[in-house]
Amino acid sequence: MPIGFGIVGCGMIANFHAQAIEKIRGAKIVACFDMYAPSAERFSKANGCTACEKLDEMLADPNVDIITICTPSGSHMAPAVAAANAGKHVVVEKPLEITLKRCDAIINACRKNKVKLCTIFPSRFSPCNLAIKEALDSGRFGKLTLGDAYTKWWRTQEYYDSGGWRGTWDLDGGGACMNQAIHSIDLLYSFMGDVEEITGATSLVAHERIEVEDIGVATIRFKNGALGVIEATTAAFPGMLKRVELHGNQGTVVVEEDSILTWEFAEKSRKDASVRKKFARTDTGGGASDPSAISYVNHMAQLKDFINSIQTGEKPLVDGEEGRKSVEIILAIYQASWTGKAVQLPLKKDPKIPDREEGRAKSKPKSKRPDKKSKKKKKK
Repeated sequence: MPIGFGIVGCGMIANFHAQAIEKIRGAKIVACFDMYAPSAERFSKANGCTACEKLDEMLADPNVDIITICTPSGSHMAPAVAAANAGKHVVVEKPLEITLKRCDAIINACRKNKVKLCTIFPSRFSPCNLAIKEALDSGRFGKLTLGDAYTKWWRTQEYYDSGGWRGTWDLDGGGACMNQAIHSIDLLYSFMGDVEEITGATSLVAHERIEVEDIGVATIRFKNGALGVIEATTAAFPGMLKRVELHGNQGTVVVEEDSILTWEFAEKSRKDASVRKKFARTDTGGGASDPSAISYVNHMAQLKDFINSIQTGEKPLVDGEEGRKSVEIILAIYQASWTGKAVQLPLKKDPKIPDREEGRAKSKPKSKRPDKKSKKKKKK
């Protein structure tokens, strides 16, 4: 019997999951569901699966083993918890959720029902980043000293106006940090380890009719003593590839998307030349200016890892607890920005969004969109 997937939320990102699942031997999409029925119908016709009228219909299908949540960020919890309670394994697109309380609800539901949970962070599965992780684990960097992550992307005003949920605290959970830079923030954490303290500043400078930030910067003190910087924006025309820089007293690596720009270590290895050659600069949009300009390949690698974890009983590489980490770091950046104070991790509770109603009152109304039903569409 093939491993059956059910997709919840049939917007753009669901298409990447569909492409990935199609390429995995022994896996297939069985069903889909979207609050906006025409989206589910289109997806079902394109992928040869059943469009369910209600989520419960999908959850009752014995041929569905895994539920993949592709709804807007702030609506992950309800379907994820429902899937876990129905005994289905759960895949959640990044971020796991937009608050720690909601992340914990998903994690606890999966633990209670003894089902597997993973958070989608495909960059961790890039062969380039796996090579970096291997170098870190083998101690080639020596003592880690600096770790920096830069996501300087471009999003047009039309991008934010294209869906009523975009740029809102309720459903986006944040702006450039939570929605875009979370990929490089997760990578930075996976390379450098846990964070001890964060200072930060965020602002909205280049877009209208949104509640969240389009620029953010933070300084980080890691628990291992290293320091770091995070920069995030959706206001850097024309958009640059995401970049992570890692430094230690015995080595430095700089990676831009899936290309290694610098790979230097005090203690040489015969594999170094082949690594530099294999991961030389490649042409990729990386989502820097177009959110659809990404590949499904790393999604496929992550879903393979998840299926393997179900079959073997092992932990997936990026489980719920791992997915929660980047959310905590980003919420700490927001709290530091709002309070003007350094924030210690782990966070004791979710930060409160300041002057929320006042900010909404001052913001301009959303522009009229060509598709008046866009608010009902579940697009990632």
